Amino acid sequence: MRAWPALLLTTVLIQFNAAQTPPVAGSAVASMEQKLQHIQSNAALPQPDQSPTEFSEREINAYVASGKVKLPPGVQSVRFAGQPGMVAGTAQVDFDKLKAGRSSYNPLLSIFSGVHEVVVAAHAHGVARQGLVHVDSVTLDGMEIPRFVLQMFVEKFLQPKYPNIGLDSRFALPDRIDTATVGTQKLTLVQK
Repeated sequence: MRAWPALLLTTVLIQFNAAQTPPVAGSAVASMEQKLQHIQSNAALPQPDQSPTEFSEREINAYVASGKVKLPPGVQSVRFAGQPGMVAGTAQVDFDKLKAGRSSYNPLLSIFSGVHEVVVAAHAHGVARQGLVHVDSVTLDGMEIPRFVLQMFVEKFLQPKYPNIGLDSRFALPDRIDTATVGTQKLTLVQK
């Protein structure tokens, strides 16, 4: 299934609400799998059902935590939290594994070594079959990283492996997904 971009957008857009009573993680994963299967089979229809498909933040976080999403080496414990139109992703990142032996003599990039808690705050949505993500900020162990340093890191270490990743990303949504809208405690996808 070509669901990785849709799942990435879904996980980036999803909201977390600590007050919500969490379902059992296994049932959240099963629910997520069922909804992803629906999206794939609906896309194969000549006229897809345009009824919205909703994902809860619990489903997304449980699905990612289950290992069903292949994360880059060195990225662990990913959790998403957000509000309409914005999301924060938190992870433990082992930059030495993520960089996979690539190094830089630039002293500005030396902060990207060892294991750190990373929080990425971004605006994200999907419209007209396009996913749009704009990274607003990144913190390493609570320290905000200047945007120009982030850009150097992305260009040096991430884009050689993941050419479509950037601080501003636009990508085609798969499976005839037309819109992705963040709402209170949910993400809604509509296929056309």
